[in-house]
Amino acid sequence: MKKPTILVTGKNGQLGSELLGIHMSYPDFTFVFLDRESLDLSSETAIDAAFEKYRPAFFINCAAYTAVDKAEEEQNATAAINTTAVGIIARLSARFDTTLIQLSTDYVFDGQGTRPYLPADPTDPINFYGLSKQKGEEKAITQNPKSVVIRTSWVYSSYGKNFVKTMLRLMDERPEISVVDDQIGSPTYAKDLAVAIMAIVEAKKPHYGIYHFSNDGVITWYDFAKEIRDLAGLSCKINQVPSSAFPTPAKRPAYSVLDKTSLQKDYGIKLRNWKLALRECLGYLERL
Repeated sequence: MKKPTILVTGKNGQLGSELLGIHMSYPDFTFVFLDRESLDLSSETAIDAAFEKYRPAFFINCAAYTAVDKAEEEQNATAAINTTAVGIIARLSARFDTTLIQLSTDYVFDGQGTRPYLPADPTDPINFYGLSKQKGEEKAITQNPKSVVIRTSWVYSSYGKNFVKTMLRLMDERPEISVVDDQIGSPTYAKDLAVAIMAIVEAKKPHYGIYHFSNDGVITWYDFAKEIRDLAGLSCKINQVPSSAFPTPAKRPAYSVLDKTSLQKDYGIKLRNWKLALRECLGYLERL
């Protein structure tokens, strides 16, 4: 019997790399990992050809334009990947009876909330990146009824560029740094997200719609930086500063905590505390 195929885009990104790292633990599936060279997401013809060739049972779309500040200037390029391509993938997924797992972001919310955002809460992005992802969500949900949209936040990994690796470098280079303390959210170790996605893939009873995932715990970027420093055994002084100290082209939500209850209930996924996840990631980085 032929094994179902899982097609993964964004092979070289943080999440794609983590999925690649764990895929051998799922021998019941055939995995195909594609990067931007092997699949041009700006080309409907190329996407159609990939579906025809692989006929995936699952399409995990990890590819995205994620340069949040550049997105304000490069809106066409951002929308092409985060919105238009998602619509094409969703339509083709529906035609091929493929389950689409589409990754999204806490940036679809305005950040003015005071309690964790539910998947059904109204969205109101405050930057173009968030808007492009929100429109991508809509295309996934409306054009393929077998879509699972997963919003996540503050993603880091031992792969790629991210806050954890930047903090390690800066705290190693400098005696003192400043980190904002007025943005509140929850970190996500991309490896834990990859494992959660595979739990969704393997679920005997599928559920579709919008879900939230992050590690457990609510912190500020300053709290995150302090824990990185302490776990890494560094002595850099960290100053608390407001977001206004680091003006950026794109606004950031002040509060972006996501409610993960429905994901836990529908898929039985257990959340790991953010400190435990960070410790594991740092341990892996030490072995590199």
